[in-house]
Amino acid sequence: MSRWSNISPGTLFLRLVLWLLAFVTITPFLLLLLTSIKSKADVLQGAFALPAYPHFENYVDAWNAGHFNIYFWNSIIVVIPVVAASVFLGLLTGFAFAYLSFPFRRTLFAILTLGMMVPAEAFIIPLYYEMRYLGLINTYAALILPQIAMSIPFSTIFLASAMQQLPEEVLEAAVLDGAGRFHILRKIVIPLMVPAMSTLALFLFIWTWNEFLIPFILVNDDDYRTLPLGMLFFQGRYTVNTPVLTAGAVIVIFPLIVTYLIFQRRFIAGLTAGATK
Repeated sequence: MSRWSNISPGTLFLRLVLWLLAFVTITPFLLLLLTSIKSKADVLQGAFALPAYPHFENYVDAWNAGHFNIYFWNSIIVVIPVVAASVFLGLLTGFAFAYLSFPFRRTLFAILTLGMMVPAEAFIIPLYYEMRYLGLINTYAALILPQIAMSIPFSTIFLASAMQQLPEEVLEAAVLDGAGRFHILRKIVIPLMVPAMSTLALFLFIWTWNEFLIPFILVNDDDYRTLPLGMLFFQGRYTVNTPVLTAGAVIVIFPLIVTYLIFQRRFIAGLTAGATK
């Protein structure tokens, strides 16, 4: 008996819809990847036409002529401290809001929630003058510090919510054994929070990697531009060279795809950690 005979029509229809959505989602990226290995003559043959042979020199041209070698390492230099600091600080503040009692706790939590709702466009001009006053324009600090500050509200709320889903019996047993707050955080909470922390780190990595407005306003030196900003200037120079342009786009998004594939299991585990308590 075929295994398909055990599947209900509703389940089969749902699977077909999911496969269709997956195909619609991945097709633009496949076309982008295909175009990036074509020549300009191959592009004129049509979007789905295969090239005679792959033109990997498009990536070399984008990497060197487009200064993507500089932009790539700038993005790495910015992303790593932003993600590390935001997860660490979010872990501390999330623990405080989840388990500790202190004055104005609800008020501060509400302020953090409101902070998530304020778009960067609303404070980018005051931020620019503040960075200029501190002499941080055209520095890595101008790219790193504001993004850490922007990430802390979400990190705090995300991790505090995840901590509240942890088994209360384990924490109560630790308190009865005389464990201090730091010991509980380091030995009990952090090991249980690894899936949620991995999910948060992936979110922050994607957001920081794709950040455009802050580098665009606070940096005008090509030596400090990140990949999304560099892609803007690269597009202006290579508008008529579609294969090289798409090769640059692949360079920008490829680290995001690789990072997600590596942390996919932890990402899903982090999202579903609080589904059943």
